[in-house]
Amino acid sequence: MKKNIALAPPGWEGSSFTSAGISHTTYRKGAGPGVLVVHEIPGITPSVIAFAERVVDAGFTVVMPLLVGEVGRGPSGKYMAKSMSKVCVSREFTTLAMRQKSPVVNWLRALAKQLHNDVGGVGVGAIGMCFSGGFALGMMVDDIMVAPVLSQPSLPFAMGGARSADLGLSLDDEIIIKQRAEAGCQVLGLRFTGDKLVGSRFASLQKLLGDAFIAVEFESSSKSDHSVLTEQIQESGVVRVIDFLQQKLKPNHS
Repeated sequence: MKKNIALAPPGWEGSSFTSAGISHTTYRKGAGPGVLVVHEIPGITPSVIAFAERVVDAGFTVVMPLLVGEVGRGPSGKYMAKSMSKVCVSREFTTLAMRQKSPVVNWLRALAKQLHNDVGGVGVGAIGMCFSGGFALGMMVDDIMVAPVLSQPSLPFAMGGARSADLGLSLDDEIIIKQRAEAGCQVLGLRFTGDKLVGSRFASLQKLLGDAFIAVEFESSSKSDHSVLTEQIQESGVVRVIDFLQQKLKPNHS
């Protein structure tokens, strides 16, 4: 833990958060309503940090938890494989089982509650990417989650039609999230249209959430297009996310 905290990005405050026996390093920066930025595989890359900085600059208190990998290291094939293997074997992440949420979602819920207690406001937002893309949806069981963003949600890993459509939710959580959507909580989702890792989850999200699901989709230019907000950054997607956060977390913002 101490090694990662010492390597905090410039201007970010490193700490550690523990809930229900799970501990992870976190990095915090900014002022204003709280937003969790949950990284993709392989870790908190320079592109993830750059995206988080833009959220900070937009007037938010951002917390980045480090779930796997390192801070500030750029992606490579070997590094991606190493982080992927950790996600696959860790009990914190449900990578293949259907209709189950990853245990780390409860840890993220506790982190979000702490952040909300610290900064106040109408609630918090969360942005998940890739393997963490669906985590913000699971966090919707709590009323404080008012701005959930799902960027290229990829768990459980899309092996077969059923897993490709699965949202990584328990039945009980699905019922609560559907009720919250019907009460007006919107969910923003982003993806490349040709991203096979996302599978058919956007159709599942539309079915579960109805008009409360806002889909932002980009035409794929290559088979490798995946990371909408970072490695294959789509500027209009970043702007749409920040606008969504402003709308939900700063309702009186002009």
